[in-house]
Amino acid sequence: MSENSFLGTQWQGKIFTGAWTNGADESYDVIEPATGESLGRLGAANADDVNKAATRAAAAQKEWAKTPPAERAAVLRRAGALWAEHAEEISDWIIRESGGIPAKAGLEVSSAEQICYESSALPSHPKGQVLTSNEPRWSFSRRVPAGVVSVIAPFNFPLILSIRSVAPALALGNAVLLKPDPRTAVCGGVTLARIFAEAGLPQGLLQVLPGGREAGEAVVSAPEVSVISFTGSTAAGRKVGESAGRLLKRCHLELGGNNALVVLPGAEVGPATSAGAFGSWMHQGQICMTTGRHLVHESIYDEYVEQLSERARNLAVGNPATEEVALGPIIDDKQRTNVRDVIDQAQADGARLAAGGTGEGAFVPPTVLADLSPSNPAWTQEIFGPVAPVSRFSTLEEAAELVNASEYGLSVGILGDVGMAIELADLVDTGKVHINEQTVSDEANVPFGGTKDSGNGSRFGGADANIEAFTETQWVTMRSQIAPYPF
Repeated sequence: MSENSFLGTQWQGKIFTGAWTNGADESYDVIEPATGESLGRLGAANADDVNKAATRAAAAQKEWAKTPPAERAAVLRRAGALWAEHAEEISDWIIRESGGIPAKAGLEVSSAEQICYESSALPSHPKGQVLTSNEPRWSFSRRVPAGVVSVIAPFNFPLILSIRSVAPALALGNAVLLKPDPRTAVCGGVTLARIFAEAGLPQGLLQVLPGGREAGEAVVSAPEVSVISFTGSTAAGRKVGESAGRLLKRCHLELGGNNALVVLPGAEVGPATSAGAFGSWMHQGQICMTTGRHLVHESIYDEYVEQLSERARNLAVGNPATEEVALGPIIDDKQRTNVRDVIDQAQADGARLAAGGTGEGAFVPPTVLADLSPSNPAWTQEIFGPVAPVSRFSTLEEAAELVNASEYGLSVGILGDVGMAIELADLVDTGKVHINEQTVSDEANVPFGGTKDSGNGSRFGGADANIEAFTETQWVTMRSQIAPYPF
């Protein structure tokens, strides 16, 4: 990018601590997954960088908490407008750095805009209660800022999954340490630093610290940090949660998913396969809410597999920065290898490859695996790739058992008769149920989260969840005179 672009070049080789500075670790290349080319360089933070950042953040937060609500709201509104103003440049970074198609990039930027506008209402939102008391006094509870919040975000939707915690935490009077995934730290980190600086956020309140495991451990353990907001894999989330528990810190975990799309008897197969294709192959299946299991009633199973496979064969795969495609690259070699291994293992375990396959280079085509057993690795694992495993069921009770057999509980889609869908919805253990929609859905004003190994509940989105996540409850009493005591 040029000096004249909004992001500019001042971030090259740097971390953001209120100003662009050198990190203690060596800088690293930002790689375009579709081509393997370097898009620039970023600084890498280590534990010392993080600890210094936490100290700065705690000092800045004290003044920010005293700022009138209208001023905090104004910063968030300006940030919302800036996402729209610079949408084209930021979208280009999302396309190239994360491998997303233009529609996915546009969704991320528009969501960031809406999240900032939703968050701008939080400073003036009611945050307390008048309580009864058996004593002759007034008794209140009020919500006060938590202090310093650490946000750890993944690569797949790097902007949304950063801003959804950063914006409400700032709006509610906190400071934020943001550790974006190093693979997508420009669109998931640099963009936030630039937007909020331009919006007038005081220095020190948002610090962007890309780095490896050492930096990740430090943003959890830094003494000034009181809340950790983590989005990522279940394995990594367990480690973050264990550390937070030992340190007596609140930790909000949004983790993996192996989400089921249930296609009921009598469902119209054409629209159902369209929904299933989107659910499994949007952003190459690299979404926590991706449709990882298609449960199709036996009466329409063969037709569903055939039509879903036909859709797979007609979706273009390639570099979204240079071609008009439906699917872009898998994020890196490690993830591509994992996806390809699952496809091979699934077939070795008896699954039928109905469409697609392992692909070549940076790309894996949309793939349909049919006739899977309940123990097949493609059925039990979160693949995080463009793979649609399909199996059949005969009764509603069997469908519920198959849905609930997963260790995950993030999202379920149910297609078909609404009455039957409601019956099934009451039987499944999941954080979200979408009737006559696929499994991938989110809005700026709704609580988001999952059950079981998908996380510890709805900790993001909507005023109630955000206030609960990023503030503490304080009890206040008041008498007209000093209370009498027997001592």
